[in-house]
Amino acid sequence: METLIFRSDSQEKLDALKAVAKALKMSFETQEKPYDPEFVAMIAKGKQDLKDGKGIPMTLEDLEGLCK
Repeated sequence: METLIFRSDSQEKLDALKAVAKALKMSFETQEKPYDPEFVAMIAKGKQDLKDGKGIPMTLEDLEGLCK
């Protein structure tokens, strides 16, 4: 037995693949991987901090200097 993993850029394509699998009487499963709520909250806080002026403007050169 072999497992195939499909990734699609549209729901229409996924629905077509599911229809083919059903027609061939093949089993399949779907998995959704939502983002971790803590990660989403951290990103939202960062965006809000930037809007509130809490941040330091940096250039690519500034970042490269930190890595040396």
